[in-house]
Amino acid sequence: MSLGDLSVGQAAAQPNRAGSAVELSGITKVFGSGNEAVHALGPLDLAVEAGSFVSVVGPSGCGKSTLLRLIAGLDSPSEGRMLRYGAILDGPSRDVGIVFQDHVLFPWATILENVMLPADVFSLPKAAARGRALRLLEMTGLKDFASHKPHMLSGGMKQRAAFCRALLADPQMLLLDEPFGALDALTREELSLELSRLWQDLGRTALLITHDIEEAILLGDRIIVMSKRPGRIRLDIPIDLPRPRDVNTAKLPRFVEIKQLARGLIFTPEQD
Repeated sequence: MSLGDLSVGQAAAQPNRAGSAVELSGITKVFGSGNEAVHALGPLDLAVEAGSFVSVVGPSGCGKSTLLRLIAGLDSPSEGRMLRYGAILDGPSRDVGIVFQDHVLFPWATILENVMLPADVFSLPKAAARGRALRLLEMTGLKDFASHKPHMLSGGMKQRAAFCRALLADPQMLLLDEPFGALDALTREELSLELSRLWQDLGRTALLITHDIEEAILLGDRIIVMSKRPGRIRLDIPIDLPRPRDVNTAKLPRFVEIKQLARGLIFTPEQD
């Protein structure tokens, strides 16, 4: 089932796989000032091709989530220039959907009501938004749970609902900040494969922040390996593995090779 023919209200321009969805040039981020200043990120340059899936890995505290917040428009860089689909990136946008580690579902609302929240935020036509919400819930196996409250669902099901909510407004880009971090290993693997299928069906740009190297490889077209703080890009690794991918992909020699390369960079100190 595809959502390609569904729209909600005045739809954003459809993504073009040619060109960049995001371009960052000379980006740095410093928190605080004076002796208490923390240089969290950069300088770094990064281009994310429209329609691609980019995974970002690195040691804890290297600025991965800071990078995502900058791309989301939730924070501003200390220095540098940011573009989103060719326009200056200077704040949040309906074109960007975000999924965090915590599902952040309202406990008093049903799953359908939670998924419908962006319809209120962006003043979308309710009937069209409800139809899209139900279609998303069906795609993720949650349609029969639309009237349930979050406490009645498993952790994996709650996170599926969070994905549906992020996709309701038909964003061009999906930003994922450790979306499976709170889940058990089996559920995490299941949802990773489901996300890969959804991404291929919807054809949107995606950027994933994760500590899980195997997850990064399984999902990504590229892996960005970051240094310790201040976070910079140590290596940009193309993931030249065939799609669709499944649990057997991790057994391929190239998968193992990429995993060892990324792991080695993360755990090997940089040379001065």
